[in-house]
Amino acid sequence: MSEILNKKKRGARKPILVMACLAVSAFAAIAAENFHAEGARWWEDVSFLAGDDMKGRMTGSAGYSAAAEYVADKFKKDGLKPAGTVGFFQPVQFKSHVVDEAFSSVRLVNGANETSLTLGEEVILRPAGDTAPQVDAGAVFVGYGMSVPDANYDDFAGLDLHGKLAVSLAGGPSTIKDPLRAHEESLGERWKAAKAAGAIGMVSILNSANQEVPWSNIAANRGRASLELADPELRKDQGMQIELTVNPEHAEEFFAGSGHTFAEVLAAAKAKQPLPKFPLAVKIQAKTKVDEKDVEAPNIVGELEGSDPSLKNEIVIVSAHLDHLGIGAPVNGDEIYNGAMDNASGVAALIQIANDFHDAKAKPKRSVIFLAVCGEEEGELGSWYFANHPSVPKNQIVADLNMDMFLPLFPLEYLQVQGLDESTLGDDIRAVGQSMGVKVIEDEQPSANRFIRSDQYSFVQAGVPALAFKFGYAQGSPEEKMFNGWVHTHYHEPSDDTNQKVDHDAAGKFCHLLYQLADRVANNPSKPAWDRNSFFRRFATGN
Repeated sequence: MSEILNKKKRGARKPILVMACLAVSAFAAIAAENFHAEGARWWEDVSFLAGDDMKGRMTGSAGYSAAAEYVADKFKKDGLKPAGTVGFFQPVQFKSHVVDEAFSSVRLVNGANETSLTLGEEVILRPAGDTAPQVDAGAVFVGYGMSVPDANYDDFAGLDLHGKLAVSLAGGPSTIKDPLRAHEESLGERWKAAKAAGAIGMVSILNSANQEVPWSNIAANRGRASLELADPELRKDQGMQIELTVNPEHAEEFFAGSGHTFAEVLAAAKAKQPLPKFPLAVKIQAKTKVDEKDVEAPNIVGELEGSDPSLKNEIVIVSAHLDHLGIGAPVNGDEIYNGAMDNASGVAALIQIANDFHDAKAKPKRSVIFLAVCGEEEGELGSWYFANHPSVPKNQIVADLNMDMFLPLFPLEYLQVQGLDESTLGDDIRAVGQSMGVKVIEDEQPSANRFIRSDQYSFVQAGVPALAFKFGYAQGSPEEKMFNGWVHTHYHEPSDDTNQKVDHDAAGKFCHLLYQLADRVANNPSKPAWDRNSFFRRFATGN
């Protein structure tokens, strides 16, 4: 009798299992349909923002202004409240600098020998507010040019840099953990260390082994304006009289007569050995004429006010940068650097996430700020300004979720997350990823320093836990090849336009995943917190 009953029970399970499978399949089909619709809307916004009419959305340009108006209108339609200082806008003041190369020059002087360097071919002068009209100074090779007490590492120890130029190799030592090394590789931290050692300027030699953009592309666009914030208190290069970038193909001449060679330096870097540090025999003489003008461009700020009487005073920011490179050197006859993936894609995702909140009639407990920033391509300037002078109370900002060039080139099965293990936000994104069948993984290319190369880093330095995102892949997979191929072919190129092939459905899934994440963080009873072992925790504690 018990066997008969067991058979009946097993038979009864079959319809239930079939019904469950059908339900899962139906849910997956509905989800896929929703992702497709969201991806289509996302692409419409990308197509507008990255269209030729926007002329590449250079910060301060007419194209950028038109794009900003478009984003503000989308925010308004999705029911967001204006949260800038002027409606949806927070105007940011900049100084624009351009080197007049007709009246600028760089020479190497080695005893009686003088060598004039070709601007663009051998070196590039970066203009700034404190650039000196003339510089005549000795130089010291300082390895990677980093001073990191936390790692008991100091490239400047025992070197005389007073009144001299600090010459360094781009990159950082593998002995320092990725988050700390990434922070110390930033321009602001390098200059802080060099300035403290007495240097009056910096010379950075690129390393072709980890160079994302070819020298020819960098040189071709050196004539575009360099922006810095008009507020001198927010500048990270104060006092720098000269900044040179050196083509590694011509770096050997800087080492002539020093007893060392650039080949020796590169060999040590490739072998992950300590780099030598030593005085250079050459003096560097430079004349620089800089043309300056004032520029203004806005951040765009919309708010979904929280529903909880207490928690609504805490703010979760979802951010993306709106600017790109504008008009530049033609490539195959195309001079518009449209910036479709970098970063019309992120701003379009920002719009779709706001739309998801609107359509779901969601009422998160915390307030959510949707922030599109200017000046990212100039060194995260718009977000740095907002993080220091926010249009909302600064102490109420509890998290930043930033989207920059997330690259939906293939289905979203893996999501690599920068900052994953630095705060409790890592738990949130893992939970959301699991619920949507997406495997959340760490940054697969930490040496690229992407965690400090976009706007989340401005908030991190203000003590705010943050995450940033890229589509991930399995090592050695076709997806990895596609990802790296895109960076090599399209990054900061006119070909980053709407003619390239991307996975719209995967982008729609990404937008919905970020909506779920923002909603989860905004409703979590616990405020996001730094991991006790995170290097970045010091920015919140001051220690």
